[in-house]
Amino acid sequence: MLKCVQRPAQFLIALRSLAIFLAGFLVLNSAPLKAQTFEPTLTVGAGIQASYDHTEPDSGTSLDQFQLNHLRLYFSGDITKNISAMVNTEYNSGTNNIGVLDAVGEFHTSPMFNIWFGRFLPPSDRANLYGPFYANEWAVYTDGIQDGYPFVSQGRDNGVAYWGDFKTGVAQVKLSAGAFDGLSATGNHSVIWAARAQFDFWDPENGYYLNGTYYGDKNLLALGGATEIQAYKTATTVDFLMERKVMNGGAFTVEGEYSRYNRLGGYNGNYSKSEGGYGLVAMLFPKPVGIGKVQALGKFADAEFTGGLGSPILNPSYKQKTTEVDLGYIMKQFDARMYAFGKVTSFNAVQSNFWDAGIGLQFQLSKTILGPK
Repeated sequence: MLKCVQRPAQFLIALRSLAIFLAGFLVLNSAPLKAQTFEPTLTVGAGIQASYDHTEPDSGTSLDQFQLNHLRLYFSGDITKNISAMVNTEYNSGTNNIGVLDAVGEFHTSPMFNIWFGRFLPPSDRANLYGPFYANEWAVYTDGIQDGYPFVSQGRDNGVAYWGDFKTGVAQVKLSAGAFDGLSATGNHSVIWAARAQFDFWDPENGYYLNGTYYGDKNLLALGGATEIQAYKTATTVDFLMERKVMNGGAFTVEGEYSRYNRLGGYNGNYSKSEGGYGLVAMLFPKPVGIGKVQALGKFADAEFTGGLGSPILNPSYKQKTTEVDLGYIMKQFDARMYAFGKVTSFNAVQSNFWDAGIGLQFQLSKTILGPK
């Protein structure tokens, strides 16, 4: 009986939140209508990540793979001055099919008031909000720490969220909060509530999605925190990014994160809790070499998994340590870059140690095909 009461109550809360969001949008757009013309816009694009990877376990057979890691098609545009839409797709190499990545309807009246609904990245850690195409390192999401939040596909969930950028005397503050479908992400009928706050003390970062680096286009000092809650289960992260322009064309970057997944999310479904942190340092050298610049990157991560489900003999607690070294060749920032990467992953129990190394390539392009001349 209690569950039957809770679910309608949660639905009413979510419905009331959506009504408040839409009411705010209507109030901010309640000025008298004026005769005006607006020409819709449409931008299309595509992104490809492909790699060769050699994996060598401590015990067992080595593996050599040529992989199409990601293939994405991008579509976005403005319908009216205050209404936009975004649709992105993702190729699934396991099924050889293309599926929905993002499908977002957007209401926006100013940088301080934006409403998104559909499928997109919920408020979460920076690593989730930049994704593989805008990460600084190649072997993203393999450390047991980054983006352990629950999701439907590639970090996304179905829901509605508010976000806004606010300028203050000390920092630009980026706030976001929303409600997301729990059943599709975790199998639990309860709504997943998500929120994030970020403070940019130097240059601002405008918009909802983020980058892992700006390749020297910005001086950044950013601190963010996020949490998701579902039926008293929580996932919480704190992230940090500092980047400085150096030597007229270079960039020095420091990134870090601490995560704690308490019965919500995590990398291993056999464990109810996990926590850990990572640190990353990168240097983009300013002097061009041919058509690009060279970047050196190092990352170390330490994660611990506890609360094994069932028998503690079958699922004992264990630790994972991950060390990654990349040598990047940045030809056109995120639109054309190549990596030589190497990674060592070690465990003190449960899983076997391994190392892998390889070459990765990324290309993206986009073009506005409809819009003002």
